[in-house]
Amino acid sequence: MRKLDRIVCPAPPCLGGYHHGTHSWKDIGPDHKAEIRTHLETMQGRRCAYCEGDIDSLGQHIEHFRRKSLHPALTFDWDNLFWSCDQTDSCGHFKDHGAGPYNVADLINPCCDDPDAFLIFQADGTISIRHGLSEADQQRAIETLRVFSLDAKWGRLRAMRKAAVSGYVDDANTAFNEGWPPDDIRDFFEAELEIARHLPFCTAIRHVLTERQ
Repeated sequence: MRKLDRIVCPAPPCLGGYHHGTHSWKDIGPDHKAEIRTHLETMQGRRCAYCEGDIDSLGQHIEHFRRKSLHPALTFDWDNLFWSCDQTDSCGHFKDHGAGPYNVADLINPCCDDPDAFLIFQADGTISIRHGLSEADQQRAIETLRVFSLDAKWGRLRAMRKAAVSGYVDDANTAFNEGWPPDDIRDFFEAELEIARHLPFCTAIRHVLTERQ
C-alpha cells in the first residue's frame, strides 16, 4: 500500500449523472465504468490500491472503500472509489466478504493517510508495523493488514513481494559487500527507484533499498 493523490485526477464527469436514491451502481454501463477506471489509472497506475499487485495479471474491479451497502450515499462519491485487484483472498473483495466485522475508521485510506507512517515492507515479503505509533495508530495498522489480508505470513502476496524485491536485494548486497562509496550507493539506489516507481510492489522495493542506506 502506498500514498495516492486524488488531486492528480478530477472526478470522472460521468459520475455527475448518477445520484443516490435515484440510481444504483448496477445502472453504470460499461462505457462509464471504463471512464471511471481510466481516471483511477491516472491516480494509481495499473496497480491495486491496496496490495500494489499488477491489475493486468490479478484482475480488477472498481472498489468502494466504504461499502456501498452500508454507506449508500457514497456509492457515486469519487473520493470513495479505488481500483482494486480481483483476488478474493485479499484487498477489496476480502474486505467486503472475508474479513468479518471491522470499523472502517480503523483502516488506512491511501488517499487520506500515508501508509509509510504505519508500515514497513521487509525483504522477506512480510510487512512490519512501525515502532513508536500511538495505540490508536497501531490498531489502525493492525486492522488494515487484517481487513485487506495483506500480510498473511506464508500467503500469495508475501511470496509475490519477496520475488519482486529479490533482485534489488541481491544488487544492494553486491554494492555493500564490494565496498562501493556511499555516494555511488545512493546514486545507484536513486536510479533503481526511479525505474521501479511504476512497477508492482514498488513500496516494498523502495523500503528494502532505502532501509539499507
